[in-house]
Amino acid sequence: MIVCKSPAEIEKMRVSNGLVAEVLAHLATLVVPGVTTLDLDVEAEKLVRAAGAVPAFKGYRGFPSTLCVSVNEEVVHGIPSKRRLVEGEIISVDMGVKLDGFYGDSAVTLPVGKISPEAAHLLRVTEESLEKAIEQVKVGGRVSDIGHAIQQHVEANGFSVVRQFVGHGIGASLHEEPQIANYGAPGRGPRLAEGMTLAIEPMVNMGGQAVKVLGDGWTAVTKDGSWSAHFEHTVAVTKDGPLVLTARTAALKG
Repeated sequence: MIVCKSPAEIEKMRVSNGLVAEVLAHLATLVVPGVTTLDLDVEAEKLVRAAGAVPAFKGYRGFPSTLCVSVNEEVVHGIPSKRRLVEGEIISVDMGVKLDGFYGDSAVTLPVGKISPEAAHLLRVTEESLEKAIEQVKVGGRVSDIGHAIQQHVEANGFSVVRQFVGHGIGASLHEEPQIANYGAPGRGPRLAEGMTLAIEPMVNMGGQAVKVLGDGWTAVTKDGSWSAHFEHTVAVTKDGPLVLTARTAALKG
């Protein structure tokens, strides 16, 4: 069942998602060579709890951390550790919170210092694909229009879309219906209606689309070792078009 939210509920989601956006913008300033992914996680949890929220991922199905941090060929669900970031790498930071009964969820992929033109292109195309997906969020559209827009842009630029993981509805639960694939034909699936809230999250690989999960049971990596990027926004369907609840007011570097 797809849950449409009232204006009052969307306002609560604006607050929870605004916190996610604020924390991610702050973490972006800390992503430099030498920092550990655990450093980022500790800082994120401190800020989330100081705001009166709780980390959405920590303890979810046994996940141990506040952030999912995925470096280079890691696609999603990487676990923070004492690994130190190195100049030229890329890192995806995915975070969710629960505040006043409603969830927020967003992700961004960031450069570690100066990165190669190829890596910069991957980040740019992935973020652009998210922007094109958000343009499809309108009353009367179809869920599959979102994934179609992502796939078209990604493949036109020579990259591939991860198919094993999808976006999702979000609200009083972290994962709600509908599932939002990042590929497929347009004009299919449920119609978009006012009050729907969607976490849209393209995951894009430099090489092939295939991924595998490592022995920790969480970290997904590309099978061919190619690098991967991940961007995510939580978006509400309104009669006036898409409302990006996780819009970042502070500019992210990159």
